[in-house]
Amino acid sequence: MSRVTIIYCHPYTKSFNHAVLESVIANMNGSSTTFELLDLHADQFQPYYDAEELRLFHTGETHDPLVRRYLAALQHSDGLIIITPIWWNGIPGMLKGFIDKVMKEGEGLSHTVTKTGIHGCLTNLKHAYVLTTSTSPTAYYRFLLGNGIRRIFINKTLKQIGVRRGTWINLGGISSSSTQKRLRHLERIRTMRFKF
Repeated sequence: MSRVTIIYCHPYTKSFNHAVLESVIANMNGSSTTFELLDLHADQFQPYYDAEELRLFHTGETHDPLVRRYLAALQHSDGLIIITPIWWNGIPGMLKGFIDKVMKEGEGLSHTVTKTGIHGCLTNLKHAYVLTTSTSPTAYYRFLLGNGIRRIFINKTLKQIGVRRGTWINLGGISSSSTQKRLRHLERIRTMRFKF
């Protein structure tokens, strides 16, 4: 049985991103996959370093209990699903802060740093799915803006912590999309076969 961590990053429960979350949960409940939901806004996660957190950085320690809980969830999962909007061509500050604070340097944490680069410790995360929405069309991000979600967030950041494979699924043009298009997208998420 697979175990998955779902990272949800949106503050508004009536958003389309929340509907995507509900579709993912329905999918997980209909399969043999167990999951832990990390709802960053509902948890009131503080996505920035204070002086004490920064002082502890190189020890791999933290004084934030959510950081401990979040990292433990990642360490005990086979896969990762991230649900987030694209804001200003990238991930929101809350999700960036999650990466900044939770990804702790040190053996057995999220990564180690050597002379040859960053080596991920979370190799148990076999596959990450990044499910996004954007006001601009998906092709705009892929071909005119340099495909930052795939090239930087998935192929660099997530790989540096040890994630082996990544899949990006975006519903672009969300503001002008039809109800039918949105429903088709939700059905795709609800019925797709996540591979971990």
